[in-house]
Amino acid sequence: MALISFKLEKLKIRAYSNRRRALGDLIGTFETMFNPESFSQQYAIVYGKNQGMNASNKKVDYARSKPAELKLKLLFDGTGVQQMGVQNLLGNKTVSARVQEFLDLTFRMNGAIHEPNFLVAEWGDLIFSCRLGSVDINYTTFDRNGKPLRAELDMVLVSDMEVKKRMAVENKSSPDLTHARIVRNGDTLPLLSKEIYGSSEHYLWVARSNGLDDFRNLTPGQRIFFPPLPGDETTVQ
Repeated sequence: MALISFKLEKLKIRAYSNRRRALGDLIGTFETMFNPESFSQQYAIVYGKNQGMNASNKKVDYARSKPAELKLKLLFDGTGVQQMGVQNLLGNKTVSARVQEFLDLTFRMNGAIHEPNFLVAEWGDLIFSCRLGSVDINYTTFDRNGKPLRAELDMVLVSDMEVKKRMAVENKSSPDLTHARIVRNGDTLPLLSKEIYGSSEHYLWVARSNGLDDFRNLTPGQRIFFPPLPGDETTVQ
């Protein structure tokens, strides 16, 4: 019987040096050895303190929505069981080397930006902009020299879209919440600032928040984010 092999799309975690996650900011891509059997997502809402849930004469006040979380379990196997006479899925790397590669991209501080990298998890229809929240590494099998042959990684990825993209998707229009505008012909930053905040005087704050070197030259189709003004008490986290 002929052995038919086919390539399944692997889960990838891409690391970037900038929150905008542009192609030029790409540092590296980590491709999983095996796809996870499942993944879970968690969404949570925080309500105001000192409010009794379902208590008499008390109401529940919305405070904020927590960043969404994606939980995954990855498996690295160097025992050779998975090879089936076709190939070593680890390549020339050991289990320890693969774990180190993962940590270097997702956990270690990037000296150029003084914080861990910005991430995107991609698998099928899943595209999740995130940061690493935590990872638990469990080594379960070892060779005669004590080197690990099998590792399980339980990780939590925290959404990094809460302020900009999530509020743009939800189309919030309150001036004390972050939202977005698509630049049209004739738009200027002072005019857009006046539309959002009721005053054009905040355009320099918007320019700094968007990393604009020249606020006078906006490009039609460009997305501009308008964050809460400094000192606003109502912000989205």
